[in-house]
Amino acid sequence: MKKITTRPWDPAEHLDSDEAITAYLNAVLEEAGDDPAFVASALGDIARARGMSQLAKETGLAREALYRALSPNGNPTLDTVLKVIHALGIKLHATAV
Repeated sequence: MKKITTRPWDPAEHLDSDEAITAYLNAVLEEAGDDPAFVASALGDIARARGMSQLAKETGLAREALYRALSPNGNPTLDTVLKVIHALGIKLHATAV
């Protein structure tokens, strides 16, 4: 029997276009419910795909602080989330439910 080697799936490896990023973030926002850590982690995936160092420069936040805030265990402030969203070139829209 041949041994199969696996590695963890990293969404950042697949976020290589604006369309992929938009679809990913829309899916996360749809599925997140009341879980802000899920959204923060997804923003972290997008940030890693785009380049955390560049994002740190554009937001004025330390790279390490961004990694922490946008991790699955992170708890970013709204200020941080808005800076990240702006730096990533993302625009959020509200829709009545």
